[in-house]
Amino acid sequence: MENESGALSRVAGLFSARGYNIESLTVARPKNPSLSRMTLVTRGSEEIIEQITKQLNKLIDVVKLIDLAESFHIERELMMVKIRTTGSYAMKSEACGYISGKIIDVTPTTYIVEMTGPSEKLDAFIAAIDPDSIIEAVRSGRQHLPRRKRLTL
Repeated sequence: MENESGALSRVAGLFSARGYNIESLTVARPKNPSLSRMTLVTRGSEEIIEQITKQLNKLIDVVKLIDLAESFHIERELMMVKIRTTGSYAMKSEACGYISGKIIDVTPTTYIVEMTGPSEKLDAFIAAIDPDSIIEAVRSGRQHLPRRKRLTL
């Protein structure tokens, strides 16, 4: 989409005016500084997704729309979780390695774990730890990149 003041607001307004929910929204600047890449995640029936697609394509700010659900793509999300701790650092480090997390900050009573991966993996980590030990968690929202079909050898 065009990198213009109010463009993001118009997209969000389109969703709220029609009662659609945005599950995840991230915006970044690609190589061309006059554009912004918006990754938006929503759910709905085929008819609702088709309606959303038509409405987004009508917005003058939208340059190109790609439905990644219909193509091969890679999805990742970043999450940082501050966890109340007990026990040794070695045990914490071992547990984080098991779930492909990385401890990025340690205090005598807390540590912060950084994880990247598919949203389901991050959800599984949150579900696996004691909810009372979670002090704070932040997530970036899903990022997607299309990919080509895999080569067969």
